[in-house]
Amino acid sequence: MEKLVVLTGSGISAESGIKTFRDNGGLWEEFDVTEVASPKAWEHNRSLVMRFYNERRKALLEANPNGAHFALAELEKKFDVQIITQNVDDLHERAGSSNVLHLHGELKKVRCPVNEQEIYELDGWELKEGSLSKGGHQLRPHIVWFGEAVPAMEKAVPLVNEADIFLVVGTSLNVYPAAGLINYTRNETPIYVIDPGEPVGIGSMDVHFIQKKATEGMKDFIKKIV
Repeated sequence: MEKLVVLTGSGISAESGIKTFRDNGGLWEEFDVTEVASPKAWEHNRSLVMRFYNERRKALLEANPNGAHFALAELEKKFDVQIITQNVDDLHERAGSSNVLHLHGELKKVRCPVNEQEIYELDGWELKEGSLSKGGHQLRPHIVWFGEAVPAMEKAVPLVNEADIFLVVGTSLNVYPAAGLINYTRNETPIYVIDPGEPVGIGSMDVHFIQKKATEGMKDFIKKIV
């Protein structure tokens, strides 16, 4: 069974009503990144950070997977599918995908700020002041913030290197280090990119570009490979 490795970004979840971060009208136009998504923000204005992620979590609970998510899950019948996502939502899992690696953390989980391996599933959408880890530390969102390392990259790189087909959905490939994953494909591996915008992080690579939104683009992609 061929190995299909898929890198997904915010564009795939946008069609489910999840706000993107960088696009026009995205969250970074509403919020200063350093005030809600950095270790410094957590240190200086914890209540704002918790409120920001509580709102994201509440919106996620009201959202549903879309056709692109379901199409990727369906492809498991014909391919060994591994999804590497920049998204912190759980829409891939809810659509039925079995193998999902989250590069930037998971919105519905919280963790101890001292022991990064101490991770909890959050019951509901609200992380409250006074919710403590076993060691008595205030639990924080299980999110990779700006300025923090992306430990899941160590797992992502070998997965990309093993790909028989590499697919990028809903990202312009300008967010690093995730954008650099495309450079770890083998020379003979075909690369497909589905995104309505102009490709950014591709350079001179030989890429099959499908300039459509995720759901429609997945239909074209499936026709090409199945």
